[in-house]
Amino acid sequence: MSAFLRPAASQDQDPDPETSGRRYRPVTSQFAIRPPVSVVIPAMNEAENLPYVFKTLPDWIHEVVLVDGNSTDDTVQVARDLCPAVKVVQQLGKGKGDALITGFAACTGEIIVMVDADGSADGGEILRYVSALVGGADFAKGSRFANGGGTDDMTLIRKLGNRVLCSIVNHKFGARYTDLCYGYNAFWKRCLDEIALDCAGFEVETLMNIRVVKAGLRVQEIPSHEFVRIHGTSNLRAVRDGLRVLKVILRERGERRGRPRPQPRLAIAPAANRGDVS
Repeated sequence: MSAFLRPAASQDQDPDPETSGRRYRPVTSQFAIRPPVSVVIPAMNEAENLPYVFKTLPDWIHEVVLVDGNSTDDTVQVARDLCPAVKVVQQLGKGKGDALITGFAACTGEIIVMVDADGSADGGEILRYVSALVGGADFAKGSRFANGGGTDDMTLIRKLGNRVLCSIVNHKFGARYTDLCYGYNAFWKRCLDEIALDCAGFEVETLMNIRVVKAGLRVQEIPSHEFVRIHGTSNLRAVRDGLRVLKVILRERGERRGRPRPQPRLAIAPAANRGDVS
């Protein structure tokens, strides 16, 4: 049995004096986990989608970190109504990469899970990701094209582009990925020191996938199903974003690992007397 897994019934027993005081969190009737799990949700004008996102999140997670990209709708208020303990962090820069880096810095959990705010991800799958991590992986990478995965929200041109770019990364960096541009991933927080993210845009997902390979981290793909965005319009543009991803691939191919980790600017929104985690 993994050092991180024990039957849920023994959650209140901790014979190890070095870890006394750290409780196990029941996940299923079969096991519980010790590492606290943080879920990071970057969001901008996603008030209509958040109820669907929060509905699927497991109740055993340690914290939810919502990174608000200067929304003009009720995104923040809806998040607080759905989860009074949500930690709301105001994004000071722009782009998905910037939002994620900001959210990662605000996490207090040992495990971090990335979830999109458009309702396309099933929070119930978090169990698969966490299981892979406590089972020995450093980075649990979601894949819509691994056996058991799927997608309802990709055009033919995007599928083709993803496949081509994925093949390039596999060839250039020695990876064995089946999916490249997917935002549902999980990892141990300590991995951030190894991959030193410095990307502000959508291509941050590709950058993470490349740098975990360059850093020699243990990666496990997790079959995942992507659903159609529930409300609103996606900001993705196949050609534009594909070229940005390609640029990152070419840049990373010519660079060595080992760079100083950027320090993101943080602005945690006031709790507004709603009991937010600070």
